[in-house]
Amino acid sequence: MTKRATITLDPKNLAFLNEVAARNRSAFINKLIDKERKFAADILRANLEEAADEELQAELKLWEVTLMDGLEDEDDEAGEKPGL
Repeated sequence: MTKRATITLDPKNLAFLNEVAARNRSAFINKLIDKERKFAADILRANLEEAADEELQAELKLWEVTLMDGLEDEDDEAGEKPGL
C-alpha cells in the first residue's frame, strides 16, 4: 500500500529532482529512501561485527595510548593549565 506525502524542496533541489527523475519523482525518491535504509542497516551491521571482533578490539585497545600524541594545546606545552 502506498501513501501520499507532501514535501517542501528548495527550488534548486526541485529542479534537480525534475531533471534526474524523469516522469516518476515518487519512484526516484522511494529508491533513494530504500538505498538510505539499506546503507544505515549495513553500517549498523558492520559496527556490530566490529564490536564483536575480540581480536580487533584488543588491538584497538593497544593503540589507545597514541590517541593524544602530538595533540597537546600550545598552552599545555608551555606548562600552563587549560582554562586558567
